[in-house]
Amino acid sequence: MSVTKNKVAIVGGGASGLLCAIFCARKSWHVEIFEQNNKCAKKILVSGNGRCNITNTNLSSNDFFGENPSFVNDALKNFGFKEFEKFAQDIGLLLDIKEDGRVYPLSNEAKSVAKLLEEVAKNIGVVFHTETKITDIKALLKTYDKVVVATGSEAASHLGGNSDGQSFAKLFGHTIIPTYPSLVQLHLSSKITHKMSGAKTFGEVTLFINNKKDSTCRGDILFTDYGVSGFAILDISQKASVALMNSWHPKSTSSLSLTAHVEIFINLLPNFNAQTLTEHIAKIAFHMPKFTLLDILIGLVPIKIASSLLDDLKIPHAHAKNSSQIDTKLVKKIANQMLNWRFEVKDTHGFRHAEVSGGGVNTSEINPKTMESLKQKNLYFCGEVLDIVGKRGGYNFAFAWASGYTVAKDITN
Repeated sequence: MSVTKNKVAIVGGGASGLLCAIFCARKSWHVEIFEQNNKCAKKILVSGNGRCNITNTNLSSNDFFGENPSFVNDALKNFGFKEFEKFAQDIGLLLDIKEDGRVYPLSNEAKSVAKLLEEVAKNIGVVFHTETKITDIKALLKTYDKVVVATGSEAASHLGGNSDGQSFAKLFGHTIIPTYPSLVQLHLSSKITHKMSGAKTFGEVTLFINNKKDSTCRGDILFTDYGVSGFAILDISQKASVALMNSWHPKSTSSLSLTAHVEIFINLLPNFNAQTLTEHIAKIAFHMPKFTLLDILIGLVPIKIASSLLDDLKIPHAHAKNSSQIDTKLVKKIANQMLNWRFEVKDTHGFRHAEVSGGGVNTSEINPKTMESLKQKNLYFCGEVLDIVGKRGGYNFAFAWASGYTVAKDITN
């Protein structure tokens, strides 16, 4: 089949692919999107619990992880928040900007974002091939002037997440940084967490790797049958996942040992310290002499959590029917557990449940100013297929938009 001038094929109809398609079509290029699912933007539809945390007003390489986080700088300079805001306004997508920098569609609905992007693309002539899985990327390069790989990652495999983009890259000699789930729940080595399943609280989580403090995050903590979820857990999951991955892979070049020991310390009451919490428990015990320890603790944390904490300490729930039975040593022991509850992390909840994936196509082999492969002319990579993963808060979408725009800018110039 002969090559047609100004014709671009985009493999993947997610965030980066759709935005790239729109900007290419605006410059009169013939654009065709090949999407394996029966509809585009499936990950957009489920993002932010259906609300779509679409970007963030504060963007820098400090918000991203990978072998080379500074790779994002050129793309974000091309298409940062202000550029995205203008684009959104142009297509009638008004934004709700929060004080902490998170940005949502004013409709508060991910469906609005997906629908608008697809309709805009169709209205300017983008051709959609849904339920079309590309298996021969080299054939596309012979048929189209430019080919864009916007296939995403293995994350959310139930929505079509896969490693196709990495396989395409390997065909042209690209190296792949090992992938891992990120923004993902954690499995704990504990016999107690299942008793707390469904219980949610606000707290502080500190990650330890090989007994060294790594990072601390505050936010919601949700206990589950397998371990923990919630925003605080998702926020520390990237580093936890990397550590677990490196402990599994003997060929890892990481400085982490092959038996990386990963733990989290959960502070159930971050607004207390050991002294104030000890004083509070002792005070309630004194003023409410008929209270059990469980009665005292449920004034501080959910019942399931209070009960399980006492079980973990092997303290009977009915212990201390009156204040004379609660000694200082016991109170300090309980307070310490509430502020430093220690759990071993044995695994993540996997790619299927991960919001995004770390690792991917090595960015040292991609031109950061254009997103073009340094190994194959006219082949581009954008979005999550690359070894770039952002923090929670709209950063992954921000890179998807920025990298998709950067590709389009180079193609159409």
